[in-house]
Amino acid sequence: MIKLYLILIVLAVLGSVGYGAVWYYNDTQARIATLRENNAKLEIAVETAEQSINNLQEEAARSQELMNQLSAKLQKAEQYGDDLRNKLRQLDLVQDALKDAMELQGRMNGATAKLWRSIVADTGGTPDPDLPQWLQPREQAGAGDQSSNQDREDNSTDGIKTEADTTN
Repeated sequence: MIKLYLILIVLAVLGSVGYGAVWYYNDTQARIATLRENNAKLEIAVETAEQSINNLQEEAARSQELMNQLSAKLQKAEQYGDDLRNKLRQLDLVQDALKDAMELQGRMNGATAKLWRSIVADTGGTPDPDLPQWLQPREQAGAGDQSSNQDREDNSTDGIKTEADTTN
């Protein structure tokens, strides 16, 4: 009987060890499968993060290039503004208007005509080589500067009145 008990105890111990080994094997295989899935997910996440980092670096480089271009254009525009301010400082339009208003008016009308022709050419029209009636000097205008509106007190087309105009 002792042999029977010993055989039963040995079988119970061997069965327990065998069951433990099977359980350990299945548990290990399940963990390996979970770790494999998690590893695949992590690889995808790392790949996505690397792509995002590369995209951000490319975007930063592109933004820096655009900022450099804008900075260069800003400097150019500021230089142009400084040049204009210097030119206006050198020109004393009030003094020129008091000295020779007709000459100043001619220069301004010429510059306006040039700008007008440029605008017409840029918008697809054909620039008229002749000056518009309102830009022609008084000698070429024909009938002078009289308006057809007889109710007006001042018939001149000049926008500037000088002291000499008011005393005559």
